[in-house]
Amino acid sequence: MAATGSEKQGAKAFYVTTPIYYVNDAPHLGHAYTTVAGDVLTRWHRQRGEKVWYLTGTDEHGQKIMRTAEANDVTPQAWCDKLVEEAWKPLWEHLNIANDDFIRTTQKRHTDRVQEFVQDLYDKDEIYKGGYEGPYCVGCEEYKLPGDLIEAEDGTKLCAVHKKPVEILKEENYFFKLSAYGPKLLEFYEANPGFIQPESARNEVVNFVKQGLEDLSISRSTFDWGVPVPWDEKHVIYVWIDALLNYATAVGYNENPAKFDETFPANVHLIGKDILRFHAVIWPAMLMAQGLPVPGRVAANGWLMVGGEKMSKSNLTGIKPQDLTSHFGVDAYRWYFLRAIAFGQDGSFSWEDFTARYTSELANDYGNLASRVAAMVGKYFGGALPAATADGDAEKAIHEGLAKAVSVADVKIGEELDFQGGILAIFDFVKQVNGYITEQEPWKVAKDESEEGRARLATILYTAAESLRAVAVLLNPIMPETSQALWESLGAEASLGTLAAQPVQSAATWGQLPAGATVTKGAVLFPRLEEPKKD
Repeated sequence: MAATGSEKQGAKAFYVTTPIYYVNDAPHLGHAYTTVAGDVLTRWHRQRGEKVWYLTGTDEHGQKIMRTAEANDVTPQAWCDKLVEEAWKPLWEHLNIANDDFIRTTQKRHTDRVQEFVQDLYDKDEIYKGGYEGPYCVGCEEYKLPGDLIEAEDGTKLCAVHKKPVEILKEENYFFKLSAYGPKLLEFYEANPGFIQPESARNEVVNFVKQGLEDLSISRSTFDWGVPVPWDEKHVIYVWIDALLNYATAVGYNENPAKFDETFPANVHLIGKDILRFHAVIWPAMLMAQGLPVPGRVAANGWLMVGGEKMSKSNLTGIKPQDLTSHFGVDAYRWYFLRAIAFGQDGSFSWEDFTARYTSELANDYGNLASRVAAMVGKYFGGALPAATADGDAEKAIHEGLAKAVSVADVKIGEELDFQGGILAIFDFVKQVNGYITEQEPWKVAKDESEEGRARLATILYTAAESLRAVAVLLNPIMPETSQALWESLGAEASLGTLAAQPVQSAATWGQLPAGATVTKGAVLFPRLEEPKKD
């Protein structure tokens, strides 16, 4: 997306990251949920006129990837290349994700810097050689503590996340002195209460660290698919150390100091709650050990549930985003999950709920409002937007309602990551405009052909059209395609410029649509849904 004129060169970018996703399989709704949330957040900040950097990518090392590749009779690199180019990147393009970079952990720009980072820690005596034996989950790529395990009916120990048996591994490893950073982390959490969100996630991490940290095994010697430990190539660097460092390597760590200084650290790391400890404990400890700044916030979203189970490939509840976008459309898809689920909480998906919300809020409340207003401007004023010359208390209430919606949405989305709350504020305003039209009855006012009647009709329709202009600006980060279509139908493209260049705060400035703008009734923003085909 093009930079806006108000961005300050050299200023710290608003830097947002998603997790880098394992490429053991194609992406599902859970991956897309986090990535869309990051896209909406960064688009919002771009429309504030801020300098923004949005990073996503793929995690391509580790035992899980190696085993998946072997099962498909290809090399790990060939498997990663295929999945990235045929599944991951095409999906983000399909969902209109405006990421600034896509990092792959097999890229040289990453692997070289990972070795340098780990070598620096080794030289600082932050890493030592030792041995370890314990239960290991290949799916999590993590040694498990006793409290992380559940027991099957036959007594087998299972990973609580994947519900699969753990393996008992014994190997010689290199260890990072994580235990030394417990007090520093607790002090940091106390001084920065907003570092971990939501509050439940913060409490979990604080309690975990208070119990005492163990040193962290940061190498593996039982397989070779990974970044070699620079001083001992019989070992590869633990995949999570490798993966976490993408947030630094992608923005110029040890390679482009200017880029690094104006981007790092991340303002927001968006993650799933199952990888919370890696990001809220291990990552800041690594940065502290290296003397680098700690991120601003780690925001853990909840799990998407289907039938009471976390959505994933391993438990067969994975659903392709394309299954939904082909029926509801991409914009509705982007809107639905952020509207229906409070970010940070678990949420259940159902086809029926999506259908009901689409029909009620998008098609009936929003789409129908846009169609009605355009049709009436066409019918009563030949498609030329009339001037408002007879404002009264009803219009004042609309002006105030818009100002409130913009203020609330800007804080909710831009600061609090409460996407649901921000979207609700915008749609409360849409409902208010619908109520305004119902109460003012322009179709009846149109029968009064007096000068006062025409002035009143013009004011009603201008008020409705100007309200839609503001709604297009506010919904652009969430639903860019339909917002663009509405923008053009209002004649704003010709009179006000591109939609992407409109600051979100400007939505509250009343009266931007000029009288005389050409309003056209375009295609229906949210068409009536067809019945899904049954197998």
